[in-house]
Amino acid sequence: MKTIKHLLICATLTLSTSIAIAQFAPTSPVKISSVFPTGSGPDVTARLVADKLQARWSQSVVVDAKPGGAGAVAINAMKAAPPTGNDLVLVDVGNLSINPLIFKKLSYDPVNDLVPVAILYKGTFFVVVAANSPYKNFKDLVTAATAKGGPPLRYGSNAVGGPIHLGSARLESALDSEMLHVPYKETSQLYAAVATGEIDWAYGSIATAGPLIRANRLRVLAVADAKRSPAMPDVPTLSEAGGPKNLDAVSWVALMAPRGTPANVVAEINRGVNDALSQPDVKEKMANFGFTISTGSPQQVADLMSTDSARYAEVLKKVKVSVD
Repeated sequence: MKTIKHLLICATLTLSTSIAIAQFAPTSPVKISSVFPTGSGPDVTARLVADKLQARWSQSVVVDAKPGGAGAVAINAMKAAPPTGNDLVLVDVGNLSINPLIFKKLSYDPVNDLVPVAILYKGTFFVVVAANSPYKNFKDLVTAATAKGGPPLRYGSNAVGGPIHLGSARLESALDSEMLHVPYKETSQLYAAVATGEIDWAYGSIATAGPLIRANRLRVLAVADAKRSPAMPDVPTLSEAGGPKNLDAVSWVALMAPRGTPANVVAEINRGVNDALSQPDVKEKMANFGFTISTGSPQQVADLMSTDSARYAEVLKKVKVSVD
C-alpha cells in the first residue's frame, strides 16, 4: 500500500509547472476509457464534457465504456497508451483510493501508472428505505439499528469494498451498531432489494436510486453530508436527523492520464474540462443527477486520493475486506 506521503510526492513531481507551460491541442482523436457502463450518470457526464472538449479542440473526443474488473479493464486499456494526452480514463474514488487497499493483486498502481488530470464532480449519498418501510425517518432507523436483542438491520451495496459498502460501514461504526451487509452485483438489483424490503436500507445517489425515488418506491431519510443537497433541499443531513455529526458519504469521479504525460498537456486538458463544467447546459444536466460540480487543479485530485486513502484505511481496520 502506497503511503500518503508517497502519493503526494509523486503527484507533485509529476505535475510540477515550474517551467513555462506551452499550449497543447491534440492533433489526433482523443479517447476516454470509462470504468462506468453506458448510460450511467458518470458516463453521461463524461460524454457532456467530451462534446465540449471536441468543440474546443476541433478534434474528435470519444468515450469508450469499459466496465469490469473493478475498473481494471478501462484503466489497463489506457495506461499502456503513449502519454500524449490522447488517451484518458474516467475513474472514481473506489478505483484510486480503495482498490489498492483491498486487492491483494491489482493490475494497476494509481500512483505509478496514472497522473491526475481533473475532477468532474462529487456525488453525495442519501439513506434510502422502501416507500412502505416502518422506518419513517432516520431516527427510527437509528433506534432499530442500535436496539439490543433483535435481528440486525440489513444494508446493501453494489460491490464489496466499494464506496457504498465502506460508507455504510462507517455509519454502522459511528452508530456503534452491528448490521448485516448484503452485496449485490448491480445498483439496479440493490435498490430493487430495498424497494421490496429484502434489505432494510442502503446508501444511494439521485443518479442511481433516483428512478425508484421518483416512482415512489423508495423514500429518502437523510443526506450523508455536512449540508443539505440542493437537489433535495427538504431532506435533512444525518446530523439534523438525529444521527452522528461530522459524518459524510461522498464519492467523486476524475479523469486520469498515463504516467509520463507532460505537464503542459495535463494543464490544458484540466483547463478544458473546467471550462466545460462551467457551461450552463452542463451545469443543468449535472444538477439533474444530483452531482456537485467540483472544478479544480490536478493537485486537488491527488489530494482527494490521499485523503480518502487514509479515510478508507481507517474503515478497513474494522471492516475486513480482502479481494484476491
